[in-house]
Amino acid sequence: MFRVLVVEDDKNLQKLMEAVLKQNGYQVLSASDGEEALDLLDRHHVDLMISDIMMPEMDGYELTDSLRKADYQLPILMVTAKESMEDKKQGFMAGTDDYMVKPIDMDEMLLRVAALLRRARIMNEHRITVGKTILDYDTLSVKREGEQVTLPNKEFSLLFKLLSYPRQIFTRQQLMDEIWGLEVESDERTVDVHIKRLRERFSNWPDFDILTVRGLGYKAEKRENEV
Repeated sequence: MFRVLVVEDDKNLQKLMEAVLKQNGYQVLSASDGEEALDLLDRHHVDLMISDIMMPEMDGYELTDSLRKADYQLPILMVTAKESMEDKKQGFMAGTDDYMVKPIDMDEMLLRVAALLRRARIMNEHRITVGKTILDYDTLSVKREGEQVTLPNKEFSLLFKLLSYPRQIFTRQQLMDEIWGLEVESDERTVDVHIKRLRERFSNWPDFDILTVRGLGYKAEKRENEV
């Protein structure tokens, strides 16, 4: 069972979040500020943290920054009434993984928590399974029923990214920035070339498709008829 730490100084919201998470199968720890949260993290294993920003003693930015500097890798979801792009930028620069603006929709919170935990598991295991296809990040290999293909680093990273978030659309620029880096001189056609190579390599593999979303970018989808 996953354990979630809720860091929120509004007691009513803290209790509501705690109740909703428990009803959906999570263990929950609660803290009212950053210092109390750090104390709990020292004494308990926590899989994910939901943190308010505006809190006494130590705010959410400071808490997140201190955890990242101490090499805590748990997913962090920031919850706040501050909704400007500058506020969000400050949160992501501190090391948060996701961001929600109050008032909080509890159903959306549950979806975001589940997604963050899924991504964390993928990164920890360095492996994705799609039908009978297995992507192994450590060996840059794609395997299916005795067949194995070892890919160049960029091709593997591109496929791993798309299959980590099935049905999510990524623009060419997003893929360039993450996989090739912000300073690379290549243009977005580099992504098209690598997508074409991946399609050619896996055209006969029945577990997934790489789709072009006209005017936007690319996404991967698991096939309904996986065999």
